[in-house]
Amino acid sequence: MSTEGAKGNYAGVFEGRIGFGRKPALILVDFVEAYFAKDSPLYADVESALAAALQLRDAARAAGLLVIYTNVEFHPSLIDGGRFAQKIGALSSFVRGSPLGAWPEGLMPREDELVISKQYASAFFGTSLASTLTASGHDSLVITGLSTSGCVRATCIDACQHGFIPIVVEEAVGDRHDDVHRANLFDMNAKYGDVVGMAEVLEHFGQVAQA
Repeated sequence: MSTEGAKGNYAGVFEGRIGFGRKPALILVDFVEAYFAKDSPLYADVESALAAALQLRDAARAAGLLVIYTNVEFHPSLIDGGRFAQKIGALSSFVRGSPLGAWPEGLMPREDELVISKQYASAFFGTSLASTLTASGHDSLVITGLSTSGCVRATCIDACQHGFIPIVVEEAVGDRHDDVHRANLFDMNAKYGDVVGMAEVLEHFGQVAQA
């Protein structure tokens, strides 16, 4: 079934929208060199998503919002990668110290921003993210990152399941194949959170800054 055909099939059932919460945080999921270095097995041609995420980060900083980054980091033996690392051999790109795990140019986090290292797809699984958001009163998570079908989707679903409003920014997420990218955006928007355009998010960040 095409995405266009799915719209009709889903109509009247999967059309809800949550909207922005009172206090958003911005997360940049796994923007690391593995997806940008052309000799990497995970290269995904997603430079435009990074550019959009950096623009959103600048707006979030201006609004005084919490900015969070994630990366993936494994023990050299990959023992902490479990079945995930067994399934996807290319995850060895994220062994501690690998240059493919480094931040790409322009993304370096500030010292007052939070970096969460993870071993699995979701930014919530096995990390302190949910506790951090709850303790600081955040009710929504604006999600950017890579890849749409993997770590972005898993983070969106877990945000929903932990009681946070997931806002996935269409232009600021990416995948190695457009069909997979579009299908996962459609499904996340139908079932777990709101997929919105960048202009709408920037407008909302501006309203937060003025509040």
